[in-house]
Amino acid sequence: MTHQIETHGDRAAAVFARQDAWHRLGTTVAGHAFTAEEAMRLGHLGGWNVRKVPLTANVMDEDGVTTLDVPAFATVRTNPFTHAPEALGVVGSGYLPLQNEEHAEFLNLLADQSGAVFDTAGSLRGGRQVFVTMRLPESLLVGGTDRVDLNIAALNSHDGSSAFRLVVTPVRVVCANTQAAALRDHVSSWSIRHTSNAKAAVQAARDALGLTFAYAEAFQAEADRLLEREMTDAQFFDLIRATFGTAPDDAPPRVRRASGDRLATLSRLFHDAETQAGIRGTAWAGYQAVVEYVDHFAPVRTKVAPDAARAQRLLTTEGPTNVKRAAWDALTAA
Repeated sequence: MTHQIETHGDRAAAVFARQDAWHRLGTTVAGHAFTAEEAMRLGHLGGWNVRKVPLTANVMDEDGVTTLDVPAFATVRTNPFTHAPEALGVVGSGYLPLQNEEHAEFLNLLADQSGAVFDTAGSLRGGRQVFVTMRLPESLLVGGTDRVDLNIAALNSHDGSSAFRLVVTPVRVVCANTQAAALRDHVSSWSIRHTSNAKAAVQAARDALGLTFAYAEAFQAEADRLLEREMTDAQFFDLIRATFGTAPDDAPPRVRRASGDRLATLSRLFHDAETQAGIRGTAWAGYQAVVEYVDHFAPVRTKVAPDAARAQRLLTTEGPTNVKRAAWDALTAA
């Protein structure tokens, strides 16, 4: 897996509000937060006109070629670089495309309500997936000193592979770790299917999320409790076993070696990493060791731009979130 940000020559379909663009691709907007309109224009995300096109099949036999209607549709966009039509995926009759402009406009409504600012936006996998993230204006301070920002990520697919999804995630600033706490009775994510009710569901998502300030308060309260709790080496290793499991004695050497490497990295993060300064030896530090490993050290299937591959995995898959939630659940259930 490479970064898979959509590119055309030296141009990339991505825009970033900070100085260092992800994998040095895309347009960096320096000096001010960019708008939804700038995300569409500078990130080459506007004017795609994603639409459904009926599919047909050509069957060849001794009588010649017969064209058959297929009960499915291709999703097609106008390529932002070449302006040529381009197929993205195959969907059913009930699928309703959600345009990138609608995606950004929904976040504009959230920004107007909360003061959030656009942070990143881009296209992945040749336009099949699109992401836009925003940063909320107020930070959390765990224990009064450990700063955690709140981000909203909106993820959409144009190939039928996933719903429109909103995720609210705290991000620990010192090492850019995306936290993934499963807090009871607090909404931190919302999915909208691509159907005729999608636009109404967007409003429902806005109401239900409410920008999850209650979620943020609950997260900080739980994090403060973890920071106040000491964690011994034995308790940390129990956390690792509860989160990742253990390799059985009869596992192949490759599996046992990978398990040993993971444990060594996690132990180094817990005991020695500079990112643990000020929180070392606490249950909060144990959780941070896990999420730092997932975000920055977990193996990926590429030797080219592994950091960007991890970033994409965080954005587009559930695996990293599930690992972090397993760690959080193991700690908060104790």
